[in-house]
Amino acid sequence: MQLTGSQIIIECLKEQGVDTVFGYPGGAILNVYDELYKHPEIKHVLTSHEQGASHAADGYARSTGKVGVCMATSGPGATNLVTGISTAYMDSIPMVAITCNVTVPLLGKDSFQEVDIAGITTPVTKYSFIVKDINKLADTIRRAFDIARKGRPGPVLVDIPKDVTAQKVEYVKKEIEFPAPKTENITEEAVNRAVELISKAKKPYIFVGGGAVLSGASEELKKFVELVDAPVCDTLMGKGAYDGTSDNYTGMLGMHGTKASNLGVSECDLLIAIGTRFSDRVLGNPKKFAKQAKILQIDVDPAEINKNIRVTADVVGDVKEVLKRINEKLTQLDHAAWNEHIAEYTKTFPLEYNKNGLSGPAVIETIYEMVHGDAIMVTEVGQHQMWAAQYYKYSKPRHLLTSGGLGTMGYGLGAAIGAQTANPDKQVINIAGDGCFRMNMNEIATASREKLPLIEVIINNHVLGMVRQWQTLFYDKHYSATILDDGVDYVKLCEAMGAEARRVTTQEEFREAFAEALECKKPFVIDCIIDSDDKVWPMVAPGTPINEAFDEDDYNSKNK
Repeated sequence: MQLTGSQIIIECLKEQGVDTVFGYPGGAILNVYDELYKHPEIKHVLTSHEQGASHAADGYARSTGKVGVCMATSGPGATNLVTGISTAYMDSIPMVAITCNVTVPLLGKDSFQEVDIAGITTPVTKYSFIVKDINKLADTIRRAFDIARKGRPGPVLVDIPKDVTAQKVEYVKKEIEFPAPKTENITEEAVNRAVELISKAKKPYIFVGGGAVLSGASEELKKFVELVDAPVCDTLMGKGAYDGTSDNYTGMLGMHGTKASNLGVSECDLLIAIGTRFSDRVLGNPKKFAKQAKILQIDVDPAEINKNIRVTADVVGDVKEVLKRINEKLTQLDHAAWNEHIAEYTKTFPLEYNKNGLSGPAVIETIYEMVHGDAIMVTEVGQHQMWAAQYYKYSKPRHLLTSGGLGTMGYGLGAAIGAQTANPDKQVINIAGDGCFRMNMNEIATASREKLPLIEVIINNHVLGMVRQWQTLFYDKHYSATILDDGVDYVKLCEAMGAEARRVTTQEEFREAFAEALECKKPFVIDCIIDSDDKVWPMVAPGTPINEAFDEDDYNSKNK
């Protein structure tokens, strides 16, 4: 069957089971959009900006586990995807970005809207392709999806010159085989060594990262925790892999982790790290991190072993499969005294905040209560992101979508659009700061056009909150370029873009507005006015050991 390149692109998307594409058209990609017009079985969401499309594809992927797809035209259209592609790369999110370029004869001649997008994105993708030969088009797209899914997931870019989208070639449909979990590096010796370390430990601590979410390992993880009988902490990306309502769950680890987790990990004799890369925000001072402990690392990517910290032993492979094999060999362990010791830390050092007035933590706790812990929470980046991680209890995976590695301000609203599109029966809530909201607030227009009932909660302190917090604590209160008190009315802006919107200044007003938002069938924005100097506690100062976490009382006592 002879098909054009554009027809092949659409047929390959259908082969892969793609039901939704996020994008923005332009001249170079017009042939593809013309073909997409003929295929209503693939939903296209027109975002307000290409960056919004890439974040929406990311949110779609994170919330479903499927490959997210975004499309853009050449030149600036393609480069506008780069931040979203980089965000997905840092957090190992499967995505395929399809761009089109100028025709093959015009490549390399500084043609109108020409850019080497494959070259630009090489450092932030698992693979970048440019397809100059139509005979290679179908297999390249198939390979792109396979690469995005397999092993450690991530984004792949396919750039296609416009003339290739118009040429014809024979197309043969293929049945797609989805990649099996990566198991070839799992050795019996490594599993036995892990079981030996775990069995001999007196004070084990289980540390869960995003790899446990990506591999779908929640059930295996739950059984593993029960067998080891140990306390559990997690990273920002690991939220929900283990039930955050469990008695032995102690909260996040690291810079804004709980004192219980930071102190407990600093005292354990075996740290079992599952699907985590030991980022700088977790380690604090790497030379002093868990110095007393042996470290067992389980990860699908061999490049992560001993990259940021030296480990005692490792098992390389898909987390779900590794835990399954370890569980088969483990006998039931008992660490009652150690668990009681850590439980005492949890009681002694709970997360606390001033209950008077409206605040970020108060907003998050109210949301958790009113949705009964059953919503897909999305965040931007900053103080509100940490409060959403601290005060909402995540009991299921893929229910917190946030930019952990790149820390992308402006990520959340696009990602919420992707998540709500993929999960029409779920409540999706994006938590934003006013600084982040400004970056991609034009996507409210997208949400309105698509009639998505997502809720946008702006934690509005009229400053760049996390930067201001650092300026207060470490820069003698030099508030350079962080004050946003310029009179922008987010309620009017959002209403102009077709959303419902309310401004609130008290907990009672927020509760009323949020109840209204839950009943609304269109985007609903709540502008929550909080104090400019509210801070995220506890905190570990950069470069210091995590057991030196300090809270507001510690800070005030030291700075009397």
